[in-house]
Amino acid sequence: MAKKLNSMRLLEQHQVPYEAITYGEPDAFHDAQEVADIIGVPVSMVYKTLVVMPADNGKPCLALIAADRSLDLKRLAAVMGVKKAAMASHKEAEQQTGLKVGGISALALTHKNWAVYLDQPAVEEEHILVSAGQRGIQLRVPTTALIQIVKAKVADISTE
Repeated sequence: MAKKLNSMRLLEQHQVPYEAITYGEPDAFHDAQEVADIIGVPVSMVYKTLVVMPADNGKPCLALIAADRSLDLKRLAAVMGVKKAAMASHKEAEQQTGLKVGGISALALTHKNWAVYLDQPAVEEEHILVSAGQRGIQLRVPTTALIQIVKAKVADISTE
């Protein structure tokens, strides 16, 4: 069993069943598509957490999209109610979150009260996999529970 992370404690506090899946070396970076291959699940079930910066210098937000999709910044900006938004660089993402890229998790960042946007296709899945907040650990969580805990807004924010 993986060591207990704050994301796991949060799920337990809300009595949400989850499965922790460990893979690879903890410090090795694997993108979401690699993770799907390593743990043997469809890429459409592994959700990557992207840090997005609004152009108006407001608070960053998190966008969760499936590994096989691309973030549409124009759609996301419209949903956010801003004119423009940009992806944070790896360095910016790590500075803003305190987590390493490849281990950024909406569940580990609830204390920041950032807006979280979950891509529409997720609601078609009973469970999705998201980072636990540390490289090398994914959590298989019920989609509806994830939406409630991170207060995600579901929106069409990606393209194939």
